[in-house]
Amino acid sequence: MAPRSNYRMQKIPEMTIRRLSLYTRCLVQLEEDGKKTISSLALAERFNLNSAQVRKDLAYFGEFGVRGIGYYVSGLKAELQKILNLDREWQVALVGYGNLGSALFRYKGFARQGFRISAIFDGDPAKAGRTVDGVTILPMMDLAREVKARSLQIAIVAVPAESAQAVTDRLVAAGIKGILNFAPSRIKVGKDVRLKNVDLSIELETLSFYLAQATR
Repeated sequence: MAPRSNYRMQKIPEMTIRRLSLYTRCLVQLEEDGKKTISSLALAERFNLNSAQVRKDLAYFGEFGVRGIGYYVSGLKAELQKILNLDREWQVALVGYGNLGSALFRYKGFARQGFRISAIFDGDPAKAGRTVDGVTILPMMDLAREVKARSLQIAIVAVPAESAQAVTDRLVAAGIKGILNFAPSRIKVGKDVRLKNVDLSIELETLSFYLAQATR
């Protein structure tokens, strides 16, 4: 197994990174099931891909396969977690503790993947000071100070659309470098900040379109 040390210098397609995350989850499950090795074909079939795609994705980062064996599950899992920077625990800020924000906070999948929401901020004074599963909801006036004091780099935005850009601007000014935006609004950030938008309404509208096409 030979990881490539200079892969960060390459332009790697975002879909490749997304597939690495899927491969990693699969390998975690395989390891829990006691599986020791897996071929590129067997891994590909789990995601309706071909084996060439799996090998191409992994080739951006090094040579991980062993001729006649395939991939060692534990070894490949560890390497992919290192590549995805998941060999550490990320502390995450959550801004907005309404219906969506509270649901996101209680979602256990974040913690399983190494992301722990350790700071919650909300603009409602009535919520400030409440403790939820050991995490105290803080007022927005504390955002800049707490983000810097805790060296937070990732934030989840779950506020109403009209507040999303202003909240994002404050997060960026405080030093946040990665934002997962659940607000139904397109926000703008500088080139040094990574932004991912998750619009649940758009996803449902896309499903609606395909279902309508299937009945025509």
